[in-house]
Amino acid sequence: MVKSRSLMAAGAIATTAVLALVGCSSADGGADDAETTTLTVWVDAERVDALKDVAKAYEDKTDIKVDLVSKANAEIKDDFTQQAPTGKGPDIVMGAHDWLGELVTNGVVAPIELADKQDEFLEVAYEAATYEGQQYLLPYGVENIAVLRNTELVPEAKATFDEMLAAGTFVVESDGSGLANPYHLYPFQTAFGAPVFGSDENGYDTTDLQLGNEGGLAFAQWLGAQGAAGVIDTELTGDIAKERFLSGDAAFWLTGPWNVGVAVDAGIDVAVDPIPTPGTEAAQPFAGVKGFLLNEQSKNKVAANDFLVNYLGTVEVQNALFDSGQVLPALKESADYAASDEIVAGFREVGADAVPMPAAPAMGAVWEFWGIAEGAILNGEDPVATWQKLAADVEAAIAG
Repeated sequence: MVKSRSLMAAGAIATTAVLALVGCSSADGGADDAETTTLTVWVDAERVDALKDVAKAYEDKTDIKVDLVSKANAEIKDDFTQQAPTGKGPDIVMGAHDWLGELVTNGVVAPIELADKQDEFLEVAYEAATYEGQQYLLPYGVENIAVLRNTELVPEAKATFDEMLAAGTFVVESDGSGLANPYHLYPFQTAFGAPVFGSDENGYDTTDLQLGNEGGLAFAQWLGAQGAAGVIDTELTGDIAKERFLSGDAAFWLTGPWNVGVAVDAGIDVAVDPIPTPGTEAAQPFAGVKGFLLNEQSKNKVAANDFLVNYLGTVEVQNALFDSGQVLPALKESADYAASDEIVAGFREVGADAVPMPAAPAMGAVWEFWGIAEGAILNGEDPVATWQKLAADVEAAIAG
């Protein structure tokens, strides 16, 4: 059991520690004289302050200014996609790994070289940074869901899904209006051996749709039973799930680290538990990995790559980014630093079984039908026929 305490207070990284990074650059000066003297880096507002010291350290070492531009999370991807081809976008942009399929296909991001640093990163972070065998993302943070448990109501973790239900009420959010939330249900799907796609040495193989295999049909039947029993309800939105856990009506809540704060603030002593499997295999949640990407049209690629790999990819910076946002760092050493907080350690433990959310454009075809089919099954439609139709619809959409 991982007992809760208040999330670790954000600790400021001393300027002298970050300035020590000036000695770790692999490039003498970071860029040749023909290049311009400013790197533009788009980041979200929460991370700007955490990067100011490293930007100053890079400028002191190289005479290349790093201009940190605060961007809204909701706008950053679309703005980058529109501006990058025109040469007006940033040199480096903060983003999520599941953007890679779209950005690589559109030719707006350039590959970076992380192979010699592979062992320094959490396995799931390095996998997520790689698309079609090439690294594009310098990862800094990893998020996944887990089970929050109210320790006052249930003092000990439960090994299986049925044991959990016997101990207390479980809530997982749906999207409302009859739709399920496949992101939250995915760990249960993998517990029956039904990933979305098969995989090989280059990552996911979108020509190998595994969603409709025998395990998928077994999951569909299990899902139908949960709907019939009222365990998983398509009308139970995220807000309702939160209210039930905070009020003490539910002892277990399947959610992410972004909701821990409200539970702690409500005075609940929470534990972070592994997701109990209802099948014969591990329940593997999706991992979302955050990081930095290099603009294909950057006129400062040498300096930008140097800043990415040798500055943003350091323990000092990733520690500072954790302190600014409480997101589990991608570097193993920084993850160890963050895991001194028991809540973070709990999500890291669950995340050891996590798999990167597929970034391929083909995933759009899956999302189009997935929640509709799962919602129909939860609301009484024939599980096998509905799941078979889901697989057929997805396959046809990908082929088309």
